[in-house]
Amino acid sequence: MTGKGHIVWSSGSKYEGEFSGGYLHGFGTFTGSDGSEYRGAWRMNIQHGLGRKQYSNSDIYEGSWKEGVHEGSGRYSWNSGNTYIGNWKGGKMCGRGVMKWVNGDLFDGFWLNGLRHGSGVYRYADGGFYFGTWSRGLKDGKGTFYPAGTKLPSLRRWSSSLGYDDSRRSSLSESSSLHSEQGGITNARPSFGHSFSEKISISSRLRNSGRISSRTNSLDENWSPSDSARELASREPSCALSRASNEGEGEVQDRSTVVYEREYMQGVLIKERIRNTESLRKSKQKNKFQMKEAKKKSCVNFFEGHQSYYLMLNLQLGIRYTVGKITPVPMREVRHSDFEDRARIRMYFPRKGSQFTPPHYSIDFYWKDYCPMVFRNLREMFKLDAAEYMMSICGDDGLRELSSPGKSGSIFYLSLDDRFVIKTLKKSELKFFLKMLPDYYRHVGKHENTLITKFFGVHRIKLRGGRKVRFVVMGNMFCTELRIHQRYDLKGSTQGRKTDKDKIRENTTLKDCDLKYDFHMDKMLRESLFKQLSEDCMFLQSQQIIDYSLLLGLHFRAPEQLKALLESTGAIANHESSTSGDGISSHGEPLIPPTGLLLVTHEPSSVNTAPGPHIRGNTLRAYSLGAKEVDLLLPGTGRLRVQLGVNMPAQASRKLVEEVDSMEVELFEVYDVVLYMGIIDILQEYNMRKKAEHACKSLKFDPLSISAVEPKLYADRFLKFLQRVFPEQP
Repeated sequence: MTGKGHIVWSSGSKYEGEFSGGYLHGFGTFTGSDGSEYRGAWRMNIQHGLGRKQYSNSDIYEGSWKEGVHEGSGRYSWNSGNTYIGNWKGGKMCGRGVMKWVNGDLFDGFWLNGLRHGSGVYRYADGGFYFGTWSRGLKDGKGTFYPAGTKLPSLRRWSSSLGYDDSRRSSLSESSSLHSEQGGITNARPSFGHSFSEKISISSRLRNSGRISSRTNSLDENWSPSDSARELASREPSCALSRASNEGEGEVQDRSTVVYEREYMQGVLIKERIRNTESLRKSKQKNKFQMKEAKKKSCVNFFEGHQSYYLMLNLQLGIRYTVGKITPVPMREVRHSDFEDRARIRMYFPRKGSQFTPPHYSIDFYWKDYCPMVFRNLREMFKLDAAEYMMSICGDDGLRELSSPGKSGSIFYLSLDDRFVIKTLKKSELKFFLKMLPDYYRHVGKHENTLITKFFGVHRIKLRGGRKVRFVVMGNMFCTELRIHQRYDLKGSTQGRKTDKDKIRENTTLKDCDLKYDFHMDKMLRESLFKQLSEDCMFLQSQQIIDYSLLLGLHFRAPEQLKALLESTGAIANHESSTSGDGISSHGEPLIPPTGLLLVTHEPSSVNTAPGPHIRGNTLRAYSLGAKEVDLLLPGTGRLRVQLGVNMPAQASRKLVEEVDSMEVELFEVYDVVLYMGIIDILQEYNMRKKAEHACKSLKFDPLSISAVEPKLYADRFLKFLQRVFPEQP
């Protein structure tokens, strides 16, 4: 069947439209036996492209499809009256989007797997607003609540927190995947262009006139969820936020100055204080000055006048070229020659383009890729798809530049999907890494559960004038669906391993002396952990490596005592008692049970088994379930696969000493936590004198007797400290 036609099945389903090679392919209308109807683009019997579907229960989706599921920009209207306009991925709400409930509540922010996840603003039907962060559908972290009638803050500040600058363009790249030049409800206008439904109907008329393919592409590129989001917001006359100016000059009737600063943990309100905006207004000029200084610092020119932004573009261009060139090469075993100096890819990227490279908006640069076949096999070994790797790092969304968490002075980039970390290397670190690479490759092949950092590529950019910048691409072990509440960098030392209290912020990485918890784990989980730690330390010892760390991330479940705290808090506003999915029921009770973690028998069909840059090997077995492979069940959240260093459940206990009737009594606080961990900073060689001297001091040896500091001694001290942190259960 090729061309246009009509087909009817015995079940009652029918299709009218275009065919190609026996497939439903092109534009057509399919009516199912259940009464559902899809009108739009098809590719080989699957809905793919722009289309509109009305389901049998009267739900309607109109937008972009990919391989039969919602993916891209689209609008979904439920028969209950709720509406979502925004981005989709894999059939679920994912990315930036606006959700409006039938009761008048509205949320504009980020989503993940169908749940609110990340920054956003929640507008209540009575006119109140909450600016904050969410984690898997629940409020999690700090935020600010503005009751109805309160003057709203500068909306530019909130837009910038979502990754948009004053011009409503993404501050991270030249173009945003959302194409949202104006951010949802924050800039709603009374007038706007055609709605998306009109564009669909226009598309169908154009198809009938024979101009199908070109018009389809233009619609797919130009339509964005922000168009319909502005339409949705502008229909609401009660939306004070849409009428407020970007500088907060718009005023409402009451001009109330009382706002509430709140902090949530897993949907449970744990802190609240009333803030008077008059005092905040006095420090406005000071804050503006600080923001300008921070902005100026982030745009500081690096490497003799070349901005870090250009380095990011060069890095994306080089990786896209290298991976695209090496991926089609047939898979083969790595040879000794693949590690040698000749195993390099070198290319010149002029701005105007060349026979082998595309034109670009950056500066001219030379690109060098080290051991491409080795890293291609490592990515295969880590089950990382080449297309996903390129899209994550080289997509239009760009990279985020992070401030260095240590004293190395390196520049760090993070992919927008949080899967990969890119770090600049010193020349000595690069040489050492390339020397270690053959043994690292063999170690990873032998130990699929290794906790050592995953490396996906090493590259060098040479700018005109001779300046060379070296990069390594690593997996981000904190790329997880759960919020990481605390981070620790553990070396097993006390010398200089305490963080100043004045410098501690929400995302500060703490040190050994800051850790006050002991972690109790299932017997077999602990055995698996220390067996692999011993193997990894033996490898690092064989490479004469010292000064590495265990990076530990903690996700706390909402403890039981927070329930009582929530009930005793008298300042909870009445509008927060709705059941709009913000984590509190109509009676002020937490929707998630305060009980913590539960291990259940592993079911591959019930959890996500797709590999990722932080996933490590096979599913672990638990002693408490008869040595069976296990999943972690989080009440009110989901089900996760337990692996080494990923989704590992534990109980964190902290000893407290209180005085009762003139007697000291030992008490314990116990929390349910989920652990994420991995070994980092493995590029510090023992024979670097400065590092050896630092190790002497941290291990309390005489710095003059450097020969006493051996990698074995460092590894022993490291493991003994971790055994105290993770004590063996009786």
